[in-house]
Amino acid sequence: MELRGRLNIVIQQAIMGKMEKDAESSGNSMKDFNSSTKIATITIGDYNEKDEFYDPFEHRDKKHANSDVGSLAHLLKSSLGTGILAMPNAIRNGGLIIGGLGTIIIGIICAHCVHILVRSSHVLCKRTKTPKMTYADTAYAAFLCGPKPLRPWANASRIFVNTALCATYVGGACVYIGFIGTTIHQIAEHYSGPNTINKGSMMLTLIPAVVLLGQVRNLKYMVPFSMVANVSMMVGFTATLYFIFRDIKPIDTVDLFSRPAQLPIFFATVVFAIEGIGVVMPVENSMEKPQHFLGCPGVLNITMSIVVTLYAVIGVFGYLAYGAETEAIVTLNLPADDIVGQAVKLLIGLAVLFTYGLQLFVPLEIMWNSIRTKFSHKYEALAETTLRTLIVLLTVGIAVGVQELEAFISLVGAIFFSILGVSIPAIVETISCWDGHLGTFKWRLIKNSILLIFSMMALGFGTWISIEQIIEAYKT
Repeated sequence: MELRGRLNIVIQQAIMGKMEKDAESSGNSMKDFNSSTKIATITIGDYNEKDEFYDPFEHRDKKHANSDVGSLAHLLKSSLGTGILAMPNAIRNGGLIIGGLGTIIIGIICAHCVHILVRSSHVLCKRTKTPKMTYADTAYAAFLCGPKPLRPWANASRIFVNTALCATYVGGACVYIGFIGTTIHQIAEHYSGPNTINKGSMMLTLIPAVVLLGQVRNLKYMVPFSMVANVSMMVGFTATLYFIFRDIKPIDTVDLFSRPAQLPIFFATVVFAIEGIGVVMPVENSMEKPQHFLGCPGVLNITMSIVVTLYAVIGVFGYLAYGAETEAIVTLNLPADDIVGQAVKLLIGLAVLFTYGLQLFVPLEIMWNSIRTKFSHKYEALAETTLRTLIVLLTVGIAVGVQELEAFISLVGAIFFSILGVSIPAIVETISCWDGHLGTFKWRLIKNSILLIFSMMALGFGTWISIEQIIEAYKT
């Protein structure tokens, strides 16, 4: 499921520059839309009643479309990743009450932002006579069809979104390296003694494996790794739940409320764990019945309800089990002197390692396709190999440089996921609705302004406190 979700992203986001011509008046449809497409069927920025007669869903290629159940599975897999293991620590930073309720509220905000992004995409598809759009295409079309002063920024918005996607996935890959290295380091020190092995050296030993995984250029070769990763994660996560529920302690052993300084870390960690907006547009675009994606119950609402419920439950009970000692990733709390605990750590570490290639596949494809024309055919293979190796080494280098896993997770969540998951959808909806569709008393403008302020505060405070934690860790 994860493999198919990543493949959809690559098809939609990474392979750019291939455009389709506009539909002829006889009814021939466009198959895709990107920044090179000429929007000549309507006047840019003006609303035409006839736009409503164009149904983008009818013009989509449904040869390999997914059912509602398949789309639900893709969304669940994209959201229910390793981030769920960080939820107990998120609740620790929020306190039991604020953390539990806050997780639900943040989940609702994330679901709403996905909703407005997809809804804006549908509106823009009608205006531009386009069957479907990617995340970057939606931002591009919003600016191009928006107020005149914003239209010159259309291409910049597209580049910004693709850059944010790349940075988000690369940041996630850095977290993967940090998690695997920390897990191996913990087990190694159990046998050799405390403070006998450098954590950074453990991460450096991963270089041969991750360089090879980063060189995989065809998703079919990742199928065996993905299968092993899914089985390892399933077994490891089930065993982790056993340890959590075995070690649950009374409520009076944990904090019901946390210090205000910890709340930005709580928010950033939850957003990092829950947010899966990068896969939303590809999944919606590949649905057999895309009209079932939104609405009630709808694929989106069902998915987010399941995800938020699971994250809140695991977070609360994980915090009740380990209290103030809760680690950045809950598997690090499993007993290091227990053979079963060690096996669980290694299983989940193996799952994360084999997912590393998929995590980097999307940004590597986007980056390479943006520069491949600068190289001759003779040096193309060498150039791509060099790019992939450098990006992999970059992720390892950043992980070795930071090492503070909790602060790193919150830093990635604060910077990348708050922008990609909250700010951009709010801006896109505001621009696409600017011409007479902001609602009574311009409530959409007010609502999106609040979302933008909320996101910027999370970005600022979350980044500030995360960096402070990293600096403090180096001092100690």
